[in-house]
Amino acid sequence: MFDAHVHIIDPRYPLVENEGYLPDPYTIGDYRKRMSRLGIDGGAVVIGSFQGTDQSWLTAALAELGEGWVGVTNLHVDATDEEILALDRAGVRALRFNLKRGGGDIVGLTMLALRAYELAGWHVELYIDGSMLGSLEPVITKLPVLAIDHMGMSDECLPYLLNLVDRGAKVKASGFGRVAMDVGMALRKIHAVSPEALMFGSDLPGTRAGRPFRDTDIDVIATAVGSDLHRVLDDNARAFYRLPAKERHLQDPNPTLPMPGSAARPESDSPTLRLHRSELPTPPPSTVPFPIIQPGPPRQPGRPRQISRPRPGQPRNPVDPGTPADPRNPADPRNPANPRNPGEGRNPHRRNRFG
Repeated sequence: MFDAHVHIIDPRYPLVENEGYLPDPYTIGDYRKRMSRLGIDGGAVVIGSFQGTDQSWLTAALAELGEGWVGVTNLHVDATDEEILALDRAGVRALRFNLKRGGGDIVGLTMLALRAYELAGWHVELYIDGSMLGSLEPVITKLPVLAIDHMGMSDECLPYLLNLVDRGAKVKASGFGRVAMDVGMALRKIHAVSPEALMFGSDLPGTRAGRPFRDTDIDVIATAVGSDLHRVLDDNARAFYRLPAKERHLQDPNPTLPMPGSAARPESDSPTLRLHRSELPTPPPSTVPFPIIQPGPPRQPGRPRQISRPRPGQPRNPVDPGTPADPRNPADPRNPANPRNPGEGRNPHRRNRFG
């Protein structure tokens, strides 16, 4: 996992009171002990309002944390190019504008952000109350690369936040104990606009928050983003902070079994014999063709069709002349007793209808 929002408060370095507040120490050892169950192997150490513009504690923390960790700092608007490049070599990758607690010259900060982006490719991370986001949108849109801390803090800013996300801004899924919004709904809407936008952050130690980070906060993220959880917990932030992508070797819990005869199962173990197509039996024809019927001579044009009619005394269904007459069958036309027989046995005084 990559924790994109961590505060380290090292008691060896001086703090600056902010609005009458000074936090308790929170060392790298405290952080590692708290997150040991989650397998954190990278993250972003973010400067707080009570740390001013001192960079010594940040460079020391990055050196102790080692590979995979980057810094997000606050600079005076008059910082030199050499200072920016030196911090970049130490692992700093972004500027933080704390407009919720620190304020400042927004025009001067914007010019500083553009200069840091041209020199080292730094982006800007904005900590702002949601009620101010809409009014600052014309200035915010001039920043080349942008991330919003703690989902913008309130539901009031969500329409403006989604508009920025649609134009490429990133959003930290962090500080669930300090926001006034429906966290699950906000996460779903942001993820629907851009699956690459959300980046998990613990916001530890959670100074001035209603509650610190809980392990169950990850369950809230998982419910909102589903199968893209690995993006929110790791991939999106690594790409945003320009770190190498982590190789993933995902294993299917229900793999498809190999077909018989495949590389995993030699052909000798195949349960069936293989036949060549020529050795297969020929199936019987499914239909029997009709015999060819030769057509008769064509009828001459203008000649009436000849209709064969029986002559007087000729039966309509004559029998085969080679068959002898059946004297017991009075219906046989060759029987002398048949009245239709014109031969012997016919009554000479009886007239039929033919004459």
